[in-house]
This record gives sequence, structure tokens and C-alpha cells, in this order.
Amino acid sequence: MGREPSRRDLLRTGVAAAGIGTIAGCLGDDGGNGNGNGNGNGDGGAEENDTESGDGDDETGTETEVESEANESGGADRENGTDDGNESGGNETGGDGNESEGDNETDGNESDDADGESYSVTMEPVGTVEFDAVPETWAANNGSWADMGIALGQEPPEAVYLANRYHTQLYDEIPGVEVDKSGMTSLWEGELDPEEFLALGEDVDVFVMDPNFPVGRSDNWEDGDIEQIESAGTPFFGNSIFSRGYEWHDYEYLTLYEAFGKLAELFQEEERYEAFVELHEEFQTNLEDVVPGEEERPSVAIMWPQPAEAPEEFSPYLIDEGTSFKQWRDLGVEDAFATTDVEDFHAGRSAIDYELLLEIDPDVLLIRGNEAKTAEEFEETVLAYMEGHNVASDLTAVENGDVYRGGPLYQGPITNLVLTERAASQVYGVDGELFDRGRVADIVNGDL
Repeated sequence: MGREPSRRDLLRTGVAAAGIGTIAGCLGDDGGNGNGNGNGNGDGGAEENDTESGDGDDETGTETEVESEANESGGADRENGTDDGNESGGNETGGDGNESEGDNETDGNESDDADGESYSVTMEPVGTVEFDAVPETWAANNGSWADMGIALGQEPPEAVYLANRYHTQLYDEIPGVEVDKSGMTSLWEGELDPEEFLALGEDVDVFVMDPNFPVGRSDNWEDGDIEQIESAGTPFFGNSIFSRGYEWHDYEYLTLYEAFGKLAELFQEEERYEAFVELHEEFQTNLEDVVPGEEERPSVAIMWPQPAEAPEEFSPYLIDEGTSFKQWRDLGVEDAFATTDVEDFHAGRSAIDYELLLEIDPDVLLIRGNEAKTAEEFEETVLAYMEGHNVASDLTAVENGDVYRGGPLYQGPITNLVLTERAASQVYGVDGELFDRGRVADIVNGDL
């Protein structure tokens, strides 16, 4: 998609005091080496050593991902990050799923773009952001907001924190939807550099990412960096929604479809958004038909392996209300860690070994950090290693072969459909399509 320099005069006005005020407190507990920052990659997380044999990841045949919230480092192929926080979201069928009704409220936002006039969108923590034209080029955090933009018919973002965290191979499930990320810039190569954002601001119209995130997750940023970048003319517009475990995130969280509705306002694509809301509601109805009664639902443990293909210990996550657990909440699974003394990784940088895992003995193990593998490749590496391990082999899940890829850190409206259907197959043995792939492609391509 081309762009005219005259459209670059995008103004950010009325930034809420909550936004700047929050930035000032971002460094908090996550702001020092050894406690969730450093030369951070992406959004931090469990220490992952994830060698991924590619399955259409649009980048390379083999990916090495290293995600570490405690000691983040690495380059374009080293992903540092975990998913969500330390709240257990409960085992509710629907969860994030029934969030879409009324999510696209304007909150008093005014839009006159049809007449070529400016319009504004309001969302925490950025406050009210005013645009003189619909953004044509953009950068995103990773696969959550990026996927929302694709769903709204936009060109892919010019840049994300880490391109290998944006798992575009999931679009292979949707004939008629393709995303080429071969030229996509990874912003978090070694360090997240404010100067790179200033340079990128010359080429993109908006940063679709939470401005508090880089300050809260990296010791390379200061409060004034955000103001300097925005004063050059490129606003931030985002809210960190994948996780609810960061202490600096003391403002309103958004559900997936609430955030999606806000981005639809930004791109002036409310019709596409409403079409996805309708599709999502139909999907939730289909899920109700396949989710069994509570007594029949398995207990699951969601973990990050160390190392990725031959794990000896894991970083555990309790299912919370962040968007990266949406599929598991919607399927109503039981969180195996919720009733134990196991502490969520975000709360205490905890790790567990096979001996403790054997005491808990979940029905299903969901292993993250292996998303570039196919199911078969995962079985031939991670599951095969566990089956040959003298302790892991005694786990019920390993004995039954119920060890699966646990899903990526980020998901948007399209990838959530794909991942939830995959999850239903993993934990409930569902065989068949639960959503209309043709309808997804139609909406993305503007056939409403």
C-alpha cells in the first residue's frame, strides 16, 4: 500500500494523564536486570530455548527462539517472552468469547473522516488520539494487534517487535488470506532502541502498541522517549492485552474484541469489525456444542519448556484473563496449577521440574515455544524426549500422548479461531471445522 507524505501529519492530542502517569511508574519491579528486562526481546517471558523446525513460518526453515523475562537477550530469531499473568481466569466456557456485544462503543469519539476531516479514538492508556486521515502504514507489537489489522483488511504492519513471533503460518488455514512478512522489520534485535522508533516514525503513520510496554520492559527506555517519538508526529495506540501479569499495567485491560473494536475505529473499518463480531458469536455457539460437562473436562498445565525440545524444567502459567489464554477459557478446561502452591511465572519467576509436575499430574500438558513446528514435528521432538525420560515418562499426559503445542503468545480475531479449533481437537478430540473459513476470507477481502 502506498502513502502520501501529506498524510503524515497525524496529531496526537489530549493524551490522558493516566497514560503519561503510568509510563512514569513503568520500571517498577520489572525494571532491572534479572527481574524481567535487560536487553529485552518482545514482551518478555519464561526462559525459552526453542529451536523450531519451520512449518511455513514465512521466515526461515529453522527458527531459534529464546524467551526470557528474567534475562532477555538475543536477535531477530531470539524471542523473549511469556504469555499471561498471575490471575486464574476460571474455567468458563465463553470467557473472552462473549465479549463482543457492544464492544465497539465510541466512548464519545468523533469521526468525520468521510468528509476528509479529522477524527479521534479514545483508549487507555493513550487517551484520546486524533488523526487527520486514516493511517496507511503502521507498526504493531506482534501477532495480536497485527492480526487485528489483517482482519480489518489492512496491509501487514511494516514492523513488529519480533517478526518470528508473528506466526503467519496460521493463515494457511484460511484459503484466501495470506500475509507475507518476509520484509517485515523486527524492532527488538538485541535492544529496543528509541532511535529506531524515531526513524521508523518517518515511514509509518501510527505505532499500534502500548507505549508503557517498552518503558516497563526495557531498561533502555526513559519516560521522555515516548513523548519525543510522539512529538515527531507518530502517535502510539495500543494496550498490552495478552498478559495480566505486569505490575506496571495498572489501567484498564481490554478483551480481545474490545481492543479489536478500538482498532476498527482507528482504521475506520467498523463494518468489518461487526462482521467478525457476528462470526465470533456463531463460533461461540459452535463451541458450546462441543464442550462437555465440567466433570469431563481435563486438567491442563500450560508451560514454557527449558530447553525447548528436551525440557528438564518449565515456567508455569496460571490461566488468567489475558488474550493469550482465550482459547483455553472458551473451552472451559481446568487449570491444573490453580489449586496448587505453584506460583505463576510472572508473579515470582518460578520454575517447576518433573518431580513436582508428577505430583500434580495434569491430564494434558500444553507446551509453548514450539509454534513453528507441525504437530508431527512436535511429537517427534518434545513428546519423544518426554517419553524417553525416566521421570517424565510416568506422567499421565505423556503415557496417553496428551502433550501438545500450547499456542503462541499472541492471537487476534483470525488466529484465535484457528487456535481454538486446534485446541478443541487437542483436548476434546473434535474432528471437523468449527468456523466458516470462507466467511473469514470474505470479511478480510471486503466482501461483507
